[in-house]
Amino acid sequence: MVLREFLRLFFETVLGFAILGLVGIGISFLILIAINIIELVTGKPWRKPIPPLKLSEAELPHVLVQIPAFNEGELAADALHAAASLDWPKDKLHIQLLDDSTDETSALAQRAEQQLRAQGFDILHLRRDDRTGFKAGALAHGLTKNDAPVIAVLDIDFRPPREWLRATVPYLLADPHAGFVQSRCEFANYRTNWLTRIQGLMLDSHFVMEQATRYRAGWLFQFNGTGGLWRRAAIEAAGGWSGDSLCEDLDLTIRAELADWHGVFLMEPAVPGLVPEHLQHWRVQQRRWSNGFVQVARKVLGEVWASPWTISKKISASALILIQAFYPCAAIATASFILCILLRGLHASAYIPLMEFMLTLIATVAVGMTLVPYLILRRGSLWQYLVTVSSVTPMMVYMSISNAPSILKTVVSGSREHFKRTPKSRPVTTPKIS
Repeated sequence: MVLREFLRLFFETVLGFAILGLVGIGISFLILIAINIIELVTGKPWRKPIPPLKLSEAELPHVLVQIPAFNEGELAADALHAAASLDWPKDKLHIQLLDDSTDETSALAQRAEQQLRAQGFDILHLRRDDRTGFKAGALAHGLTKNDAPVIAVLDIDFRPPREWLRATVPYLLADPHAGFVQSRCEFANYRTNWLTRIQGLMLDSHFVMEQATRYRAGWLFQFNGTGGLWRRAAIEAAGGWSGDSLCEDLDLTIRAELADWHGVFLMEPAVPGLVPEHLQHWRVQQRRWSNGFVQVARKVLGEVWASPWTISKKISASALILIQAFYPCAAIATASFILCILLRGLHASAYIPLMEFMLTLIATVAVGMTLVPYLILRRGSLWQYLVTVSSVTPMMVYMSISNAPSILKTVVSGSREHFKRTPKSRPVTTPKIS
């Protein structure tokens, strides 16, 4: 009896700390929602971007488009064609396929490279003997082969619209302290199945409510690893790409901000890509991102708090860096809650106020973060929204329990998993250069 009471108190304490973690994360989202409400009521955004620079054809800079690839099959050739279709002077457009593949991808890409070279495009199919540094290592290696001042990064499944560079480069050059431009990402397979709809809803929330709001508020927001531009000077000032984490994009973002560079976020034009269509593939992606965030937190959180930034900026940056704490907190809270009920003989009445509070917080954050993007991007009917948003919380809890052991291992030891690519399906249509 004494042991049972001790265990109950222990797991209730653990539950309390996990709930505090989830509340902290929830508050960070509530602040973003509040900013949007204030902007809506006042009719004034917190900050407007600097107007784009007007550039003549002669003033357009050289742009290097980097496309990392690993065992992507025909997607690699498609990506080269998509990059070559960008509206930019051919003599100032340089395209690199950073190919670490070990399968037939290289042969397929080589044919596309030869075809495009025959049409006058500057294409470099760059292969490495090993995958040191994974994506970050490939990007860093590519930079040594070209000196263009503007770098565009595109994952293998992203297909920028033809006018993308024309729309984004002027914003990067207009602000002398802008280190990168991040475009909003679209997802071409959004409506494929229930899982892609859940991901689409969450990613729309990420870009429209998190990225855009953080930018307008003047807070740190991340480069998403694709669909964006970097100023070479900012990459160099930050110390270059680093392969010591699985989130090289967040790592470089923070180091660039510490070096007095910042990002610019653009809602339009969006850059379409793909989301995983199978649960096991999404689990791999989420585990990689979560572990990567933990690695970055271990690496740079101390530097953030030692920097001369304002307290508000340090807190907002920490909220971003620690956002993946949701997963272990949710997993621990779920397990502790179940154990507490069992130790109380299946009597849950003592936890009803806590349950009501958490359900209210979850519902407020879920609707507050997803409804506006769903409506302004015209994703579908209200009924479809309700069905999808009601599926988000159970899926996040499942993902938390599934990935928590790996995340906690990284928290404790800093260990690093081998980079595991997310399998992708070939899009239905792909731009071709005639």
